[in-house]
Amino acid sequence: MQMQQTLAQDLVLNGIGLHSGCQSQLVIKPAPEDFGIVFKRVDIPAQPELKALYSNIVDTQNCSCLGDKDGNIVSTIEHLMSALYIKGIDNALIEVNNPEVPIMDGSAKVFYEAFKDIKLVSQNKPRKYLKVLKEVSFTDKNGNSVTLSPSENLHIKFEIDFPSKIVGHQCFDEDITEEVFAKEISVCRTFCEKYQVDYLQSIGLIKGGSLENAVVLDGEQILNEGGFRVPRECVNHKVLDAVGDLYTSGYFIIGKLTASRTGHFHTNELLKLLFAQKENYEIR
Repeated sequence: MQMQQTLAQDLVLNGIGLHSGCQSQLVIKPAPEDFGIVFKRVDIPAQPELKALYSNIVDTQNCSCLGDKDGNIVSTIEHLMSALYIKGIDNALIEVNNPEVPIMDGSAKVFYEAFKDIKLVSQNKPRKYLKVLKEVSFTDKNGNSVTLSPSENLHIKFEIDFPSKIVGHQCFDEDITEEVFAKEISVCRTFCEKYQVDYLQSIGLIKGGSLENAVVLDGEQILNEGGFRVPRECVNHKVLDAVGDLYTSGYFIIGKLTASRTGHFHTNELLKLLFAQKENYEIR
């Protein structure tokens, strides 16, 4: 039986918000048993708290964004959430002074390494696991699908298919262990086409975007010096996102995720379907 864990002391991380281009600071604090992962906007007088749950996701375009009834948001939580998941951090209060979690280098590398370097403490209640009992699927209008099915551990099979020969068809099909996460997933950066960057910057977005925090493709060329960090960096980054998005279930999921050309929206819709019927899962 695994016990819940939290941090032994505060952890402070600084970076730039991808869209705002503004400095963003995270102070990740210890929290009591059954607290979960909660973000707190300390730059707002009311200092609203937003729990990192699928039901609080209000926007899934390009990232997973938490929101409340008053319009307060914390966006781009997925990379941090994936690192919290893989290090087994059940409970944490995350103070942020910006609407965005800092993008760091576009991967989970900084978050993961920071959690490796700090002490975690075992708590007095057992960890909460969700075991998938029945297959649940979501398919969008374009035929892109994502499925959760029974398994003995968290396993992800993810496929992408891009016209670019640099990316092309890529498939990830492995158990999600810390060793796999550290070597193959944590370092994988957000990727996009140069024309997408140009457009988003023209309408005032991704002010903090650069080759320092994304892989940028221009036709059949990678603009980043050194190219890809790992051979399947693009699909592996999609896996990174999926791990973080699955953790918004509020549980450590035991099941197999099978995804084809999907993203934040699809995983969020899948979790809604999973929790819609109690016979789909059991809590251990």
